[in-house]
Amino acid sequence: MAETLTDPAAAAAPAQDAPILEIDKLSISFFTRLREIPAVMDFSVKVMPGEAVGLVGESGCGKSTVALGVMQDLGKNGRVVGGTIKFKGRDLGQMSDEELRHVRGNEIAMIYQEPMASLNPAMRIGKQLMEVPMIHEGVSEKEAYQRALQVVTDVKLPDPERILKSFPHQLSGGQQQRIVIAMALMSKPALLILDEPTTALDVTVEAAIVELVKELGAKYGTSMLFISHNLGLVLETCDRICVMYSGEAVERGSIEDVFDKMQHPYTQALFRSIPLPGADKNARPLVAIPGNFPLPHERPSGCNFGPRCDYFEPGRCDARDIPMFDVAGDDRHTTRCLKYDEIDWNAPVVAAATKEKGEIGNVVLRMENLKKYYEVAASSLFGGGARKVVKANETLSFEARESETLAIVGESGCGKSTFAKVLMGLETATGGSILLDNREIQDTPIEKRDTKTVADVQMVFQNPFDTLNPSMTVGRQIIRALEIFKIGTSEADRRERMLTLLDLVKLPRAFAERMPRQLSGGQKQRVGIARAFAGGARIVVADEPVSALDVSVQAAVTDLLMEIQRKEKTTLLFISHDLSIVRYLSDRVMVMYLGHVVELGTTDQVFSPPYHPYTEALLSAVPIADTSIEKRHIVLEGDIPSAMNPPPGCPFQTRCRWKSEVPGGLCETEVPPVRMLEGNHQIKCHLSDEKLAEMTPVIKIAAE
Repeated sequence: MAETLTDPAAAAAPAQDAPILEIDKLSISFFTRLREIPAVMDFSVKVMPGEAVGLVGESGCGKSTVALGVMQDLGKNGRVVGGTIKFKGRDLGQMSDEELRHVRGNEIAMIYQEPMASLNPAMRIGKQLMEVPMIHEGVSEKEAYQRALQVVTDVKLPDPERILKSFPHQLSGGQQQRIVIAMALMSKPALLILDEPTTALDVTVEAAIVELVKELGAKYGTSMLFISHNLGLVLETCDRICVMYSGEAVERGSIEDVFDKMQHPYTQALFRSIPLPGADKNARPLVAIPGNFPLPHERPSGCNFGPRCDYFEPGRCDARDIPMFDVAGDDRHTTRCLKYDEIDWNAPVVAAATKEKGEIGNVVLRMENLKKYYEVAASSLFGGGARKVVKANETLSFEARESETLAIVGESGCGKSTFAKVLMGLETATGGSILLDNREIQDTPIEKRDTKTVADVQMVFQNPFDTLNPSMTVGRQIIRALEIFKIGTSEADRRERMLTLLDLVKLPRAFAERMPRQLSGGQKQRVGIARAFAGGARIVVADEPVSALDVSVQAAVTDLLMEIQRKEKTTLLFISHDLSIVRYLSDRVMVMYLGHVVELGTTDQVFSPPYHPYTEALLSAVPIADTSIEKRHIVLEGDIPSAMNPPPGCPFQTRCRWKSEVPGGLCETEVPPVRMLEGNHQIKCHLSDEKLAEMTPVIKIAAE
C-alpha cells in the first residue's frame, strides 16, 4: 500500500468516502443511417476506493458498452446521450483529448477478453511493457526495464528475463493474459476494468488469474469493475454486484444481499438457469428463461423483462418506465421491480415435470488402448534436426453405453478434441482400437466410411457461428444432411423430416426459411443439434456445446440435449472444462491430462474423495455461484506441459501437490498403473490407499 501513496495519481485521489468511479443515469446510443439504437439507458453505478464491483448479464445487455463509455472509446457511431461518468469527481465527458490520454492507461486501465488483441505480435514483451511508464511517466529506459521485470515477477510468470525477451506467440494463452494484466498494472491505475478476462482460458488457469487479480488489487489499492457472465467468478472476486438486463441496471447490492436476498425476477431467473451443487437433471432440471432477449430498438413498454417474467402484471408492469427502488434494511441494495416487496422470494421453484431417467443399455462404443501420435517436421522453431513426435492420446481406454452421458474433462491440450477427431474419422489412430457396435473404425477415415457409420457418429461443435453455411437457409442445411444420409424417398419426405427436427429442437417451423444471421447464438446451436440428429445418430460428440452461450441459453440447450437423448436413446460424449455443467448432466466422467486418462468413474465417484490429484485441483478451480458453498483452495502452479516434450514418469508430476507423499521419486520415473478402486472407479496415480483415504472433499455445502 505504501507505494501507491507516493504515486502522483494516488496523491490526487479523492477522500476515502468519495467514489473512484460514479456513473449517474448514463444513456449511450449508437447511430445508424436508419435509426438511433439505445444501448444503455438510465444506468447508475458507483465504485468506491479499493472496491471490486461485478457487472453481470447476458450478451448484448450493454456491459461492454458501459466499459467503453468509461474509456470514452465509443467510436464514430456511439455517443453519450444522457447522464454523466465521473472519475475521481471529474466528468470524463468534459475532459480534453490530452487529459483523456493522461487518464487512459495511466489512471484507468482495461483488460480485454482476448489477450492477443492487446499485444503487438511483432514486438517483444519487454518493449511493450516498458512503453507504458516511458510514455505516461517519462521514466528512463533503465527504470522502465526494472519496472517491467518487477511486474512480470508480480504476475507469477516463470523466468521473467526470458519472458521479457519473448514474442507474444511464444507464450500460452494464460501467460499472454498475465502479461496484459502486468501491462495494465504498470502505472498503478486507480481503476481497472476487466471485460470477461478469463472467458478464453481453462478453468485452472482462470482460478490462478482470478487469484492474481485479487492479490494485485489489494497490493496496489486498485478499484475494479469486473464484467462477466459467470456469477461464480463474480462471487469469488467482487464485493458488490450490478445485474444488467437490456441496457438497464435491474439490481444492485452487496454480493451477500443479491445472492441470498435477490429482489428482481431476472436475477432469480439467472440463478435458476445455472447448475449449482445438488441440481439433478432428472429430479430437478434447470429452469431456462422463457422467450428471447429483446433487440435494442424493439424493447417493450414499461419493464424490459416483462415479456419473460413469471410475475408480470399487464396494465401495471407495462404502464410506465420503472425507476430503481431502495430495498429497506440493506446496504445500497436497489431493484428495478414494481412488485419486489409483494413477491415471495423464498417460494420453492415450481419445477418442470420430473423427467424419467433413460434406461442405460448395452455398450455402443469401446476404445481400447487408443493412441494418436503426430510427427512434427523438424525446424528451427522446435530445435534439433530430428523429427519430433507429439503424443496427443496415450493408451486411452473406456466404453460408453446406449442412453449414457459420458463427460470428458481436462485442460486445453489434454487430448479431448484429438480423440473426438479420431472417433469422427477426421484422423486415423496410431494404435489401439475403436469398436462401434463391435465394428473396428479406428483406421477408416471419414471419406471411406459408409453412410450409416457417418450418420451414427455425429458432432455438435463449440461455436455455432462457424458451423452453419451463411448463404443457405436453416431448412436447406438440415435437408442437405438428410440427403447425405440418404434419408427420405422424396424432397417432400425430407422437408417433413426437417420440420419434425425443428420441432425436436424446439424451434418454430417458420425458422426453416431464415438465414443463420437472423438467429441468436442459442438458436444457431439448436440448428447444429438438429443437423447432428438428422441421420438418427447413435453417438453424439458434443464438444463444449454451451461454452459460447449465455447462462440462460445454456440451460435451455443442455435440457434440450437431455430430452433428445431420452427420446432417441443416444450416447452422448460431452467434452467440457465446465465441471458444474458436467456434474449436472453426466452419468460418468473421464478426466484427461496430457493424453492420459487419469480418472474414470461415475459422477458421484469423481466428485467425491478419493480423487486423482489433478481432479482435486480441477474441482477447486470451479467458480460456484452459491454463498453456502465452502471450497478448499488449490491453485495449480504452471501450465500443462507440451505433448511434444512430456515430463518423465507421471504426466502430472510437475504440478502435483501430493508428489512428496510418494517415496523413492517414483512419480518422476514411472508412469503410474491404472488402479481399480471400489465400484469400477479408476485412478492412474502412485499414491497409496492410505494417502487416498486421507483426502477430504473439495466442495461442501456449509451447515445451516
